[in-house]
Order: sequence, then C-alpha cells, then structure tokens
Amino acid sequence: MGTLKITKKHHKHLNNPFPSTPRSLPFIQGRLLFNSQTVPPNKIFSVGKDFQLLWSIKNGGSLSIYHQSQPTKALWSTIPGQAFVTAALCETEVEESRGSFAIKDRNVYLVCDHQTIEDIRVISEPDHHFDQDNDHDLSSGNMSFAQKNDLKDTEFPALVITGWLFSNRRKKRHQESGIYKDIEFETRGPPTCARYWVLFDQKNNNQIGFQVRVGPPNFEFQQRISPTPLGRHRRLRWKLGKIRRRKLGWYRFFTRSRGFVAVSSSSEEEMEMKSAELTEFNRVCITYSSEGNERFYGFGEQFSHMDFKGKRVPIFVQEQGIGRGDQPITFAANLVSYRAGGDWSTTYAPSPFYMTSKMRSLYLEGYDYSVFDMTRHDRVQIQIQSNSVQGRILNGNSPSEIIENLTETIGRPPELPKWIISGAVVGMQGGTEAVRRVWDELKDHKVPVSAFWLQDWVGQRETMIGSQLWWNWEVDTTRYHGWQQLINDLGAKNIKVMTYCNPCLAPADEKPNQRRNLFEEAKKLDILVKDKYGEPYMVPNTAFDVGMLDLTHPDTAAWFKQVLQEMVDDGVKGWMADFGEGLPVDATLYSGEDPISAHNRYPELWAQINREFVEEWKSGRAAKEREDPEEALVFFMRAGFRDSPKWGMLFWEGDQMVSWQANDGIKSSVVGLLSSGISGYAFNHSDIGGYCAVNLPFIKYHRSEELLMRWMELNAFTTVFRTHEGNKPSCNSQFYSNHKTLSHFARCAKMYKAWYFYRIQLVKEAARKGLPVCRHLFLHYPNDRNVHSLSYQQFLIGTEILVVPVLDKGKKNVKAYFPEGETCSWQHIWSGKLFKEQGSEAWVEAPVGYPPVFIKAGSNVGETFVENLRNLGIL
Repeated sequence: MGTLKITKKHHKHLNNPFPSTPRSLPFIQGRLLFNSQTVPPNKIFSVGKDFQLLWSIKNGGSLSIYHQSQPTKALWSTIPGQAFVTAALCETEVEESRGSFAIKDRNVYLVCDHQTIEDIRVISEPDHHFDQDNDHDLSSGNMSFAQKNDLKDTEFPALVITGWLFSNRRKKRHQESGIYKDIEFETRGPPTCARYWVLFDQKNNNQIGFQVRVGPPNFEFQQRISPTPLGRHRRLRWKLGKIRRRKLGWYRFFTRSRGFVAVSSSSEEEMEMKSAELTEFNRVCITYSSEGNERFYGFGEQFSHMDFKGKRVPIFVQEQGIGRGDQPITFAANLVSYRAGGDWSTTYAPSPFYMTSKMRSLYLEGYDYSVFDMTRHDRVQIQIQSNSVQGRILNGNSPSEIIENLTETIGRPPELPKWIISGAVVGMQGGTEAVRRVWDELKDHKVPVSAFWLQDWVGQRETMIGSQLWWNWEVDTTRYHGWQQLINDLGAKNIKVMTYCNPCLAPADEKPNQRRNLFEEAKKLDILVKDKYGEPYMVPNTAFDVGMLDLTHPDTAAWFKQVLQEMVDDGVKGWMADFGEGLPVDATLYSGEDPISAHNRYPELWAQINREFVEEWKSGRAAKEREDPEEALVFFMRAGFRDSPKWGMLFWEGDQMVSWQANDGIKSSVVGLLSSGISGYAFNHSDIGGYCAVNLPFIKYHRSEELLMRWMELNAFTTVFRTHEGNKPSCNSQFYSNHKTLSHFARCAKMYKAWYFYRIQLVKEAARKGLPVCRHLFLHYPNDRNVHSLSYQQFLIGTEILVVPVLDKGKKNVKAYFPEGETCSWQHIWSGKLFKEQGSEAWVEAPVGYPPVFIKAGSNVGETFVENLRNLGIL
C-alpha cells in the first residue's frame, strides 16, 4: 500500500496567499494496563551504573527515570495510567516547491492507542538474547533487541519493556480539547494489535539511551489481547467467561473512550482496505509528562520563538521562507510561489533536541521526520515518521552543563582561524575594479578588515529575476581579471579572499569563458541525484534548474574536494558552503535510503565533505604552515541538522528580510542566534543589514540606512562581523554608500575588534565544551523567571558582556533587564553608570553609534574591553 504522496508545486504561479497549517496526526492518547502476574507491583531497576528506572503501579502504572546523583529529580516520567507508546499507519502527502515543503497527514488507516506492559526485563550482558520460547512473538530477529549493534556503547545492566499496543472499535467522535478539537475522528480498519519493545541503556555518565520499536499490525485481535480487568475492577461488567477472566492478569484497563482513533478525510469506499495491505506502522508516538510552567528551548535554529511550550514543532530541513508570517511580504511570497512565505516553524537548521526550564533534556537520533507536540499543559508527545525511534535523555544541573553533555555526543566545532574573527569580513560583488575601489575607501576610514568575501567570483548572468550567479565553481576571469594578483595584493596586507559554492550545478553550456563544465563532468561520473526514471534530477531553483550532487555516492566527495582544491590553490582561504536544504523527497540516491530521512541528513553530509577537505588540506601542509593560524581554511553554511556542529565550522542564519520585523527581520536574527546556541551551534552570525529586498509595484522592502547601521551595531557583538550587499544591491543602503555609512562601519568594526581578546577565549571554550559565544540569559540565570520570557531583547557574550541591541525603527533608547543571581553590578560602557539592583529594569539612552552594552563591574574582561575601546578612539 502506498502511504506517501509527493505533490510538486514548483511552477504554480497563483496560489493561496494564506495557506492553512498542514494537517497532521493529532495528539494520540490512550490507556495503560499491565499484567500483574508478570510485572512487579513497584520496583527500582538499575540502568547502567548511573541511572535508575522506577516502576510504580500507583494510579494505573508509570515509569520514571532518575540519575543516581539526584534520586529525587525525575529526568523523564510517563503519565500514570496513560499509554506512553502508541502507533499509527498514516498516508502522508508532501507538497514541495523550490526548497519549501509542507508535510500533511491525510488518511489514518490504523491507530493503536492503548498499551499493555507484559514484562520488564534486565539485560546484564552484551550477548544477552531473549528466550525465544517465551518471546515467540518477536519478529524474526530484525525487531529484537538481541542484536549486538542495538547495545553498542551500552553500560550494563540495560532494561527492556515489552507488551502490546492495540486499538478498539468505537464510533465517530470529536476530540474533546486542544488545537484539533474541531477535527472528527473515527476508527479505520479492523481492531488491531502489535508487539512493541522499549530498551533503556546507559550511554555515558550523563546520557541514558532509549529505543522503541513496533512490530507489524496483527488483526487476530481477540486471540492476542483481551482487555479483562481483575479484582477491584469487578464492578466493570465485561461479557467474557469466568474461566477466561481468571487466566488473564490485567490489573487495569480503560473505562471510557478517550482521544481519537483516526482522521476522517475520505469516502467509505477508500476505507475498504485488505488487512494484507496493512503491513507496517509508519508512526511511533512517545508520550510523557511535563509541568504546566515548564519552558522548552532549543529545536535547532528557530527564528520566531525561544520558548515552545504550547506549540507543535516540526523537525524538517527546508527554506526558512520569505516573511515567515510578517506582512505584507508573506502574503506576496505565497501568492507568487507556493508556500514561499514560510511560517514561524520553517528553518534551515532544525534539531530534534530541547532542554527545559526544569533542567530536563532529550534528543532523537536518526533523521526521520518528527513533530514535538507541546500543546498540552501536562504532557509532551513526539510523533516520529517510522516504526522505530532512538534517542537519548540527558542529565544536567544547569543549561550550560546540558549543552556540554549534548555536544559531547553530537560533536563540537574546531577553533575558528583567528584571522576570520579579527576584523570585518567585507561582502562584495562587482569584479576586480569594484573590490579595489572599496578597499581604498576602507583604508581611508581605517576599517580593520580580515577578508573580502566575493560571492560573484564565478560570474553573473541575467535571468528573468535579475542578476544571478553561474553555478559552475571556477573563477570567472572576465569579471575578476587579474584574480591571482588581487589575492596576492590583499594577502600582502593580511586580508584573505573568500568565495562561494553549493552542492548544486547548473548546466554551463552557454557560459562564456568557461574552462570546465562541472555539471557535465558530474553527469558523466554519475554522481548526481536521480529521479524515478534514473536520470539526473533537475531541481527548480529560482529562474533555472540545477543538478544536485548525490552526497551518498562514494565518488562524490573526492570529486568535489578536487574542485575545492583548485579554488584554494589560487590562494582562497574560505568560502560560503551554501544550500543543502533542498533535496527532493522523491529523489533516488545511490545509498538507496529513504529520501525523507536522507533529506534531513543531506546538510550534514554537505558539511562533512567541506570539513574533511579542510582537515586533509591542513594535514598536507608543512609543519610550520600547518600551525600558522593565518594559513587556516574556514567555511560557513546555513543548512544543518542535529549533528551539524560536529562537521560545520561556522554558520550563518540565511536570508533575513531587510526589515525591522519579528519573524524574518533583524529581530529574528537574534532569536536564531540564541536558539541555535542552545542547540549546540556555537558559532553563528547573520548578514549585516539582512539579505532579501523586494521591489514589487505595491510591496517594497529596501534596506534603509538606519536599519543597516543598527544591524552593524548588533553584529559587532556576534562571532563574525560580515556584510552582504543583499539580493538587490541597488535597492539597499550599503556600508560604502556614503561617508556616514562608511564611518559608522569603521566604528562598529572597531567595537568588534575591541573584544577580540575575549572572542578568542570564547572560541576556545566552544571547541572544548560546545558553549556558544552569544548566549541567551537563561544559560546563566535559569532560576530567574523574568529571563524565561526574553527572546530578542538582549543577550550575553560569554558571561561578562551584556548586549541590549536597538531593533526598532526610530528608537533612541531601550529597556535593559539586569538578572537576578548576579553578584556584580553591571556597568554601562559609554557612560560608566552602574546598575546594582538585581531583577530590575532600566531605560538606557541609545543614539546611533552607542549600542547599549554593559560589562560586569570590576571584571578583567570588562576593563580590558573598555580600555581597548578607548585606545581605538571610540570611547
């Protein structure tokens, strides 16, 4: 039975400007029961040497996990009497348009929303196997936890919980509450049951792993499961014989129907399905408890919210969107290109990870599409598009400790080369003469410059939407004549040259002065992603179609590294490794893997190829050059997933609007910076001034001079200080537009330079512990409830500098909050004024050129920073 439908919307030019939220599987909830003859009444089980699992029969049965160091703090708990594992079989539709994806659950054919526990079993050694005589329902090996690879990195003992999931026929009804309360539900198909297995095993001192697997549907319902209560539940009158009643040991069962069974969205004829076609569940749901006032942070790089309590967060890599809910631009983007506007949840770099204000944390392993549902005040449900799931529960006493424990596993970035964090990275286009002209102006204004980033090094061509790059990764010697001399001249002044590439290739037959046609080379080598017919998949991208490199092919990495090698041989020291979020979900890959899971993995593979090249290049240098920080390479990218911090060196936040708005303008760049930092992305930054300008007849978004200057002030306090001309340079104010913008750019670049000494310390700390350079106040003041509600208003650099950026048009002052729990006073760097009262707010003057920045009074970092500002002539 086909359960996945792909709908292409690439060339639909008139669309609903207010698309509805994609319909998804609602919250599944059912009852838990257990076999009192095989499951102990109450027991504490050891999991490894550092964790315990408590099984309690109180109120219907529940599980709780504790760390030995804090036996009273539950890291994860199920809801008493409620199923914590459920499963469903759904039909899914994916609507795709130019890197934007809408995933919709349509028909729901099967739901097992009730759960039994038959056994809780200890595994004491790696070679343990289930007793097949007693577990004859285990599915031919592949569903058993007896495989050694299921227990890798395990510290024994481990714990396995087994039982049944099952459904019950019931009449059509409405869900009683929640955001899906108006959706009608009904049972599909015959009553169903399925075996499930849950494994808990310690991975390291602060992580306990979990695996959940669900077997195939079984329609011999009455023979497999009989929901018969015993003892004190005899008041429930079930029409079963006394003999059968005595044989079963169920302690508790549900007494009334709750929740739902299936979504009704098609005719009764479509419902007539043969049991033989229902061969495998494709949704696993894990449900567990949450507190009403618990705040949820993380989920990768998110742009609209910091706290996700009350929301459903989909974890799927895609374009962030144009507007993301800000109007009128989202309306216009959706109208002309299907769902191009995005919404609050769309992002280039999501991660199935969170931490909460109660110091609870969890992440999923693997790459399956998942949704974290936190719409209920007392519980969380994770819905995974698979019949199995793996993940880890983290222990930590503080947010910084949790980040450290997370990145210990998913990976941490290497130290950045000192040159890229020493001065401004100047984003330029226009060719050799334009670069030399602007360079002269920067010298006149004494701007500390570390690099020129030349995005258009490959040349430009005119298309229906304007000037666009040739996606053929070699220098255009017409646009950049004297390329080698330009690199040498800049290098003589310790200024690097950076370029641009991505994992897509455009046919370059019509490109003048080409030396190589990389698309044709890749096609001949058979290393392009294929469509269902076995031909190169031509993916629509703005005004032209491109082929995508199949990063699962064993020959792709070596070929693309050779492309990078030619670039670096010219003297290039860094590049933007763009894109990575647009793998079609109906693509055919060399690996044969599910393209939906491969879609989320693709940006990690893209980062891995670039990182491997950097490391291989470094190892091939002579010893002296290998240790020279001025010779190191660096790349930065926007797309990512959970493990991207392991492979990526530096990230940027993609294509914000040139606006003051919250969902996709300057404010969103702060939220993206801080949410990604919580999720392990230690080094991140945004384009100064934003990227996306719009010049439609009735809708115009042009970068104003004020916005550009305020964005310079903001980014002077991020890891990298980099400009971008934007998609429409002529519509935007630029740093080189006039004397005022150049002077302000010089001033902000000097602010950035003034805390270079501290930036080096934070970069080293990030490489060692995974902590971000720019931090939400929650990381260091988690007990201050006022901090929990902050999003873009202010942030910390390390622990010593507090930044309160101006993010609104025309504002000349801002409100700063000084958190509880700090022993030092905060000192305003421009006036020297001290703010001593903890948990207090104060309005602070903020004229252009004087962003509100505070240091801890008396700290060495703060005093050195202020002294450097004074020496640079801006204090």
